[in-house]
Amino acid sequence: MVADRLTGRFITLEGGEGVGKSTLQMALAERLRGMGIDVVTTREPGGTPLAERIRELALRPPENDGWSSMSEALLMNAARSDHLDKLIRPALTNGKWVISDRFSDSTLVYQSVKGGVAKDILLKIEAAVIADTRPDLTLVLDAPKSATDARRTSRGAQTDAFEARPSTFHEAVRSAFQTLAQSDPARCRLIDAGQTAEQVAEGAWQEIKALLSAQRASAP
Repeated sequence: MVADRLTGRFITLEGGEGVGKSTLQMALAERLRGMGIDVVTTREPGGTPLAERIRELALRPPENDGWSSMSEALLMNAARSDHLDKLIRPALTNGKWVISDRFSDSTLVYQSVKGGVAKDILLKIEAAVIADTRPDLTLVLDAPKSATDARRTSRGAQTDAFEARPSTFHEAVRSAFQTLAQSDPARCRLIDAGQTAEQVAEGAWQEIKALLSAQRASAP
């Protein structure tokens, strides 16, 4: 894990559209800062000026046009490489905690479901891009589509290329995230995001507390 080599801690929030990642990110950052911990919040695709430009290209391609799954995967990884080099790794090296709204797991899920890119290809690209900079903890937020649809509607946010995809795609994404969480229990924790924002934050905080305890136990 990256924590074995760097003094910071790297937490990623994953899940489908409308599960509340950004809300949880703010809540966790606030609690950690209240403990005197320096926290960097960021997102993918994005996080740096160049990566944000790629985000706009990936999420809002020109009208009546779109990217293939492979093109999306390459765009996401190009943005991730810049994000890692210019923000995530420097922050971790400086002892900061980084909480990212999405990371490489999202690429593995979104660009592989419904006949996308083969997972072995995505994993090879991922290994080249992220190398040893892997999350210490990944919180996978899970909620039924009825709940996430209601949240997205209440937000009134502009629909992007991924949100606009059919229900079958989003159901496949949810299932893939559930499988991912179950396949890597040492890193991933499945969080019931169908609860209130306060309940979700409290459940996630219990996982953060375990990470804090492990950090203190390993301190010289």
